[in-house]
Amino acid sequence: MTRPDPRKTAALSAALSGAVDLGALKARADAARTAAAAPAAPAGAPAPDNGSVPWIVDVTEASFQAVVEQSLQVPVVVLLGASYSPESQQLAASLTRFASASGGSWILARVDLETAPRIGQAFGVQSVPTTVAVAAGQPIDAFGGPIADAELSQWIARLLDALRDRLPGIRAGEARAGGPVEVEELPEDPRIVAAEEAFEAGDYVAAQGFYSEILASEPSNELAKEGLAQARFAERAEAVDPAVIAKADGAPEDIDAQLAAADAQVAGQMVEEAFRRLVDTVRRVYGDDRDRVRAHLVGLFELFPADDPRVAAARRLLASALY
Repeated sequence: MTRPDPRKTAALSAALSGAVDLGALKARADAARTAAAAPAAPAGAPAPDNGSVPWIVDVTEASFQAVVEQSLQVPVVVLLGASYSPESQQLAASLTRFASASGGSWILARVDLETAPRIGQAFGVQSVPTTVAVAAGQPIDAFGGPIADAELSQWIARLLDALRDRLPGIRAGEARAGGPVEVEELPEDPRIVAAEEAFEAGDYVAAQGFYSEILASEPSNELAKEGLAQARFAERAEAVDPAVIAKADGAPEDIDAQLAAADAQVAGQMVEEAFRRLVDTVRRVYGDDRDRVRAHLVGLFELFPADDPRVAAARRLLASALY
């Protein structure tokens, strides 16, 4: 199973909802829900860049607000990518293909962060590509990185299913496209399902056991690797007292306090501060203590995408501290 990790999706969505201020559109969203039907193409949409498909647009900083306003009628899927990123181009091609056949039941808004960096800053984007679904002026779901076409199709279908009764333009767009697309669900790995159910129930020890069993027979299973790292961290973060940050600040020689404080900072979205704390600790200690701190820091890196710029920067600092 290679679907987006629901924990990462939820975390990214939560982060985006706090980073983007689109609250001025909420009043208009209420009015939009009473509309009987959408126009043949999303009203007021910016001029399309690709001929007869007005629901696919390349967004600039100047046109972004106008595009977001269309989320009062249909979902707007914002692809935040960059021309230098092959993964961005791959995902853009897939999304463009799906959007072309959508009938306008959703809008694809493609953003090149090289030319529109402030849009990425508004969303708090840390790596490309990042895809965000906006409805009624608010980010409601998101995922990072490219995903397979089958998974992408499922994600879009779930998005439309969740919003069909709230946004009036979805049904009109689907009618133009010949009706809702039936998506065949991918078979799920029951071992991963069991691990995720344990995680969601808060049984992080059991989740670690499930993931470890998978990795014993499939050492390269990326979902299991990510899940194990998440479960280990969740178990530690659940037990950590946020007050340990102040304790660690006052006792730089206390290794246990430094590790616990870093966990508390990551849990509190102070990721760069956590990385800096452990890199500084590596510089101060030697031998087994240094190995222990380094291993803990590397474990925290595994909670984030490999191309996260915070991870890349911390890896460079760690290498400098070690050598």
